[in-house]
Amino acid sequence: MHAAKSKQFRLNLAELHAICEANYARLLRLFPDYESSNNREFMVGPATVRLEVTERCRYTTIFCIHQQHAQAQWLGRLRIEVRAYHDAGMLEVGSFQSHRRIQGRYEYPNEQMFQQDEKSQQNRFLADWLDHCLGNGLSAAPLAVGNSGA
Repeated sequence: MHAAKSKQFRLNLAELHAICEANYARLLRLFPDYESSNNREFMVGPATVRLEVTERCRYTTIFCIHQQHAQAQWLGRLRIEVRAYHDAGMLEVGSFQSHRRIQGRYEYPNEQMFQQDEKSQQNRFLADWLDHCLGNGLSAAPLAVGNSGA
């Protein structure tokens, strides 16, 4: 009889980088004027989403994403802190709800009961959520339409 072999978890770094690059592009589509404005608010269904710049550095910007007044009982309030790396064109989840400093991988089981790929899962969730906002978000304030340059 063979002893059960535990398959060692391997982080797919290329996939994680691709997700972070796509999330960076998604966030910039939702908040294109982040350099001159500290807040952006829009509606997604019955929820109000607020993007807030909390810290600016030369190569990074930290954003806090809040979703409030959601009627969806399964999600409630959402709070995600993300860090944008402008030189790399990547966006990474820094904290999700009350969980901070999520490691790239975990042994399982662990004390916090994080999944082995917790960081990847959080970044994939952010990708889905940003896509949802891009597809279903409506401006909470009237927008000025600029010249097309023609």
